[in-house]
Amino acid sequence: MTDDERRARVTLSRVVEPGDEVCGRWLREVGAREAVRWLYGDEGQPRGMTDKRWSGLRARAGRADPERDLALARDAGVRFICPGESEWPAQLDDLGDARPVGLWVRGRAALRIWALRSVAVVGARACTEYGAHMAATLGAGLAERGWVVVSGGAYGIDGAAHRGALGAGGATVAVLACGVDRPYPRGHTQLITRIAEQGLVVGELPPGEHPTPSRFILRNRVIAALTRGTVVVEAAYRSGALVTARSAQRLGRFTMGVPGPATSGLSAGVHELLRGEAVLVSDAAEVAELVGDMGELAPDRRGPVLPRDLLHPGAGRVLAALPARRSAEAPEIARRAATTTDDAVGRLYELRALGFVERHGDGWKLTRQAMTSVRGDRERC
Repeated sequence: MTDDERRARVTLSRVVEPGDEVCGRWLREVGAREAVRWLYGDEGQPRGMTDKRWSGLRARAGRADPERDLALARDAGVRFICPGESEWPAQLDDLGDARPVGLWVRGRAALRIWALRSVAVVGARACTEYGAHMAATLGAGLAERGWVVVSGGAYGIDGAAHRGALGAGGATVAVLACGVDRPYPRGHTQLITRIAEQGLVVGELPPGEHPTPSRFILRNRVIAALTRGTVVVEAAYRSGALVTARSAQRLGRFTMGVPGPATSGLSAGVHELLRGEAVLVSDAAEVAELVGDMGELAPDRRGPVLPRDLLHPGAGRVLAALPARRSAEAPEIARRAATTTDDAVGRLYELRALGFVERHGDGWKLTRQAMTSVRGDRERC
């Protein structure tokens, strides 16, 4: 990457709005330096661009100062990376003409390396205690497994996911919808500063730029493209987190959702995702199993193994055939177990040795241990 090409892309990062596919196509066709030359020249507007948009771009170009932006970035410990450079995450190229012109990065780690094993955890700003707990637990669990947690640095789920990863001593990346030198929201200044020290803060916009509603929405495509998969913890029907999830789906990334109460409006959007192509996850192990390499399996989920679970099926049928509150003789037990009397007697002696039954004269009766086990099984049915 030449210095002229870098300065051209720095200029375009201030002129072109994130995700502008018309400008992205123009940039792909003519290159960054030629695009900047057009902005300051008299060749006319590019193909497919309206007069209004072209006038707006030229007005912005008149105020652009790439040398000043690069100097401000250096003072703030920020670097600018371009497509094709060694630190550029190649998966961002999947965005096509909506690919960022470049990225401003604050932090010491290499973004490309971190992005290779990263997961996005996103969700509602006004989350519940349950949502914050789940996001923090996921962030910590993923970090402990060597995954980089990516989110948007916002209040609610984003902040909880970042804090969970940081608390576990792990890696996290905040993708902002403003200049990376001005933390937003202001209430997260300390958090974003800590992320920059322990992780990375990334954005498409040059130093000093402020966020807007459209920039928040378009920022989400970067989060989706940068990571192997996106987990939505809590989201209402009209949530920016769902935009991230749908971007991930379009890009062929994994999409996951953490279920919540069916009565909660903050889980309604997640449940709608789960009715489609998203996968239900409940902890970091299940996320890692889905997005990770072969062999990163979540543990089997099952209830406790009870003593009666270890019985031979024939002995189990005889045990189930004994009345709960009285004794019974072997022929009755055999009839209820659909077996012969001799087989029932043999099984009963086996069960007595294991402490499940006791003999009273000619009858057999459940012990207290067996009554508890049988009652539990019948209540589950």
